[in-house]
Amino acid sequence: MEKFTTLQSRTIPLSVENVDTDQIIPARFLKATDRKGFGDNVFRDWRYHKDGTVNTDFVLNDSKYSGSILVAGDNFGCGSSREHAAWAITDFGFKVVVSSFFADIFKGNALNNGLLPVQVSKEFLSDLLQQIESNPQTELTVNLIDQTISVNDSDLSEDFEIDAYKKTCLINGYDDIDYLLSKKAEIEAFEQQSV
Repeated sequence: MEKFTTLQSRTIPLSVENVDTDQIIPARFLKATDRKGFGDNVFRDWRYHKDGTVNTDFVLNDSKYSGSILVAGDNFGCGSSREHAAWAITDFGFKVVVSSFFADIFKGNALNNGLLPVQVSKEFLSDLLQQIESNPQTELTVNLIDQTISVNDSDLSEDFEIDAYKKTCLINGYDDIDYLLSKKAEIEAFEQQSV
C-alpha cells in the first residue's frame, strides 16, 4: 500500500445518504479477483444510463468537480460486505472518503486497502457539502498524523478518530502482513526468551 500522512485535494460531493456497496460497484462486475479495473465501474448505474451513454447529471461526470477526496452523505458503504467496493473507489482514484457514518465492514475493507474513511459530525458534513457545492474549487487537507480534516482558507475544521493500529499501517504503507514483518526482530527476540 501507499504511505498516507497528509493529503491536500479538491473534492467531489456525493450528497446521497445510505449509499450501499451495490451502488458503489454493482454485483455483475464482481467476477474479477484482481483489484485493477474496478474503478471503471464505480457507481456504474449512476454514471451511465441503461443504454450506456454518460449521465452528465451525475457528480462524477461533472467537470467542475475533481479531486481524490469523496465527500458522501450519511451511512456510506452499507449493504453487503464486498471488499470490491473499496477496490473500486481506490482504483477510481479516491484516497479519502468523508461521511458522518460508515458501515463497519466497509470501513474495515477501506482501511485494509489504503482508503481512509474520515468520519465527521453531521453538522461538519452539512457545512462541508454546502461549501463544496457553492465553490467547486474547495480544497481540503486531511492530516492523518494529527487526525484533522480542514477546509483550506477557512476556519472549518474537525478532528476525527481512527484505530491506532490502522493509523500505523496507513502511515507506513503496511498491510497486516507487512506490519507483522516489521515486528520480526521483536518476535524473534521474544521467542528466544521463552526457549
